[in-house]
Amino acid sequence: MKSICVFCGSSDSVHDNYKKAAFQMGVTLAQNGIRLVYGGGKTGLMGEVANGALSVGGEVIGVIIPSMNTSALAHTGLSRMEVRPGMRPRKERMHELADSFIALPGGFGTWDELFETITTSQTGEHEKPVGLLNTNNYYAPLIAAIDHAVAEGFVFEEHRRAISLETDPLKLLKAMRNYNHPHEAVKRWMKEE
Repeated sequence: MKSICVFCGSSDSVHDNYKKAAFQMGVTLAQNGIRLVYGGGKTGLMGEVANGALSVGGEVIGVIIPSMNTSALAHTGLSRMEVRPGMRPRKERMHELADSFIALPGGFGTWDELFETITTSQTGEHEKPVGLLNTNNYYAPLIAAIDHAVAEGFVFEEHRRAISLETDPLKLLKAMRNYNHPHEAVKRWMKEE
């Protein structure tokens, strides 16, 4: 893995544990020679993950939309900032730049990015690893919902297992390096009648 796209929240009104974990995720990526691609913000976990990577000399690329490219929201100390005209082109560019994906805690935007990434893996559009950093057990309710979807027959078990979940950044990177794309499940999912 040479380039990881991180999805995460931009709210400053969250517990410091989330911010510290995001900063450490950025440090860990940079220390492992992994370029950070993210949404370009300076607030919340977005700012922390970028600052963590930058603090140890990491490369950080932000991809932002014009309405967020303001002095109040945009990070000005990145290796590179790219501006895309809307959210869809922004996500497409982040996907192009990354060879894997990590979701830190976040809200609707983070979930949108995460689920689109999982869905495009499920349909075989990409074979890139997807991981969740489970700070403060944030993703436990989501994983429970996904496990329920598996039990009810809406999600294949192989697709559920393809999502790495760890509380420690290094363990998460290790799990993602050991990722095997569920090719057979994709074939079953995309079968032609």
